[in-house]
Order: sequence, then structure tokens, then C-alpha cells
Amino acid sequence: MRARLEEELKRLSVDDVVVQTAVTLVNLGGRRLGLVPGAEDERDIEQARLAVEAVRALFPLLPEETQPPIRDALSQLQVGFAKVTQEGGPAAAPAEPASPAGPPPGPAGGAPAGSDADEAERAKARAKIWTPPGA
Repeated sequence: MRARLEEELKRLSVDDVVVQTAVTLVNLGGRRLGLVPGAEDERDIEQARLAVEAVRALFPLLPEETQPPIRDALSQLQVGFAKVTQEGGPAAAPAEPASPAGPPPGPAGGAPAGSDADEAERAKARAKIWTPPGA
């Protein structure tokens, strides 16, 4: 058995592992959001958030030919995350209540860019849709 494992490791590349890890995280994130039929009882918003962040961190390391399908899957996962956190409930409580999105802040939106009102509007928007830490 050890010889078979050693043979597998010889054929395996780091690229393969990075791609498989990203795909696994997307699939697990979908389950933790309860988006997979039969996985509704597995909902764990924090685990889903962590899966999204991990895939985003791995994304630049993915081989170029694998990026488009993983980008699409990640986008779907992020949209699912936004929907689940907007639904609310005990398993999905966002940091702030969601509010309707208004016009973008700045001259057309009424508040000057960089003002307290501008920052408050951004905070409301971040509460409705997942954004990476530090954004």
C-alpha cells in the first residue's frame, strides 16, 4: 500500500492539489450554506464565509485554464451567501440589517466621498453582500 501511495505522489502536482482544494472548498461552502438539496440542516454561515475567503486566497495560485470555471462557481457561492445572510434567521444573522441600496455615494448620491455618511452607506452595503476582510 505504501508503494502505491508513493507512486501516486510522484504523479501528483501541487497545481492538482490547489485546484482540488479550491473545488472542494466551493462544494463544502455550498453545503454549509444549505444550497445543496438535502444539506439544509448543515447550514453554518461562518464556515461558508471561511470557504469563500479561502477560495479567494487560492484563486491567484490556480492554473489559468482552471480559473474561469472556479471563478464562476465562486461567484455563485458568493451570491448564495448574500441571499442566505439577507434571509436572516438564527443560522444566518448578518452583522447589520440589510437595507435597500440607494445611489452610489459621491456627488450624484448626495454625500461627498469620504464623509461619515459615505462610510455608513458602504457599511450597509457590506452587510448585504459578502466582501473580503479589509475591503
